[in-house]
Amino acid sequence: MTSIAASAARTEVDPGQAFLADFRSMSTFGATAGGGVDRQAGSIVDGQTRNWFRGLVEGHGFEVRYDAVGNQFALLELTPGAPYIAVGSHLDSQPLGGRFDGAYGVLAGAHAAIRLKERFTQGDETAKFNIAVVNWFNEEGCRFKPSMMGSSVFTGKLPAEQVLATTDPHGTTVREALEAIGTVGDFTLDVAAYLEIHIEQGRSLEDAGLTIGLVESTWGANKYEFVVHGEQAHTGATIIADRHDALLGASLLVVAARDIADEFSTEEHAVITSCGELNVFPNSPVVVASRVNLLVDLRSTDADVLAAADAELHRRIAAIEQRAAVKIERGAEHVWASKAYDEAGMKLAAECAEALGLPHGTVRTLAGHDSTNMKDKVPTIMLFVPSVEGISHNEKELTSDEDMLAGLDLLTELLGRVAVGEFVRP
Repeated sequence: MTSIAASAARTEVDPGQAFLADFRSMSTFGATAGGGVDRQAGSIVDGQTRNWFRGLVEGHGFEVRYDAVGNQFALLELTPGAPYIAVGSHLDSQPLGGRFDGAYGVLAGAHAAIRLKERFTQGDETAKFNIAVVNWFNEEGCRFKPSMMGSSVFTGKLPAEQVLATTDPHGTTVREALEAIGTVGDFTLDVAAYLEIHIEQGRSLEDAGLTIGLVESTWGANKYEFVVHGEQAHTGATIIADRHDALLGASLLVVAARDIADEFSTEEHAVITSCGELNVFPNSPVVVASRVNLLVDLRSTDADVLAAADAELHRRIAAIEQRAAVKIERGAEHVWASKAYDEAGMKLAAECAEALGLPHGTVRTLAGHDSTNMKDKVPTIMLFVPSVEGISHNEKELTSDEDMLAGLDLLTELLGRVAVGEFVRP
């Protein structure tokens, strides 16, 4: 009698509302006063978010495993012994970052897989692939460098041991951070294809009135770590002629990068340069800096334009060294080329968008994503949903509920068609 009454009282949960409720819950981890999140890779709050995600998917019958560098895999077995279609993004964030970047794609991947589990287990369709929802470790690259670290190891671009030995600014290694939050293992995965949905982090979709972006290619990017070596001195007592000012040298390098962006950009191919981090030593108000560590980033849609801009940046280093009386050392670098995504995947995604009546268009991604690595290993499809005013890496980052749900619907349709063999063969 109680069971019948309980059954009669039970109401069907709207899948869209379920997603939005989970998104709000996930966004409480590392929540900031400005409406964003701070979940840097391997931090305690990153571990809490990972455990929350594990609980969510295990509640739907997924098995969760970790590889040697903390990549988190939520496994849905639909066809025993078959390879996996991977879908996901990342849960880590920038300091005072937005709550949508990366996290939307992981949760959308999970909810798409949850919907498909019901479809494949209760319907007549048979999946030819299994599904793995992936939370890649350290996509952001703020606490540990470089960015896209977990997917770089997965695709063989970085050795796992090198990554595990990498330290943050306080000397904590990746291995120590992962062990502290209990998200490191020895799992390996056979992936046949990869799908990722992400916020655009730009404004082209919003400006064009589109709901979906089909990503055709990445911009090329060259990221460099530089160390400017000077000599510590008294800011009041040391005359200008006797100074070896590392901060002046670093400042000239930052200005040179900006000048190069202006000089090499054309209507057809833009160049973007930036310096997102400077560490000044000893960072005292009465001391000429003895050393500055900084990162310089160059990006372009065209390989030849990027190469020319890059060459000009390095050509200017000698003049900067002479003017500031410093030595500039080039350290680690992180480079990816401008490269197209799979054309068949774009076509299939367009067909799915048209079937759902979703306005869509072709875009390029200026930012790096884990799909940037994965497309070099397996057939890969990348999708965007709009970012309000193009704001990203900022607490004000926003994507509307309607656009998030439209993206989830598209990802579900696309993942379902990929799982039955419409993109790659098993």
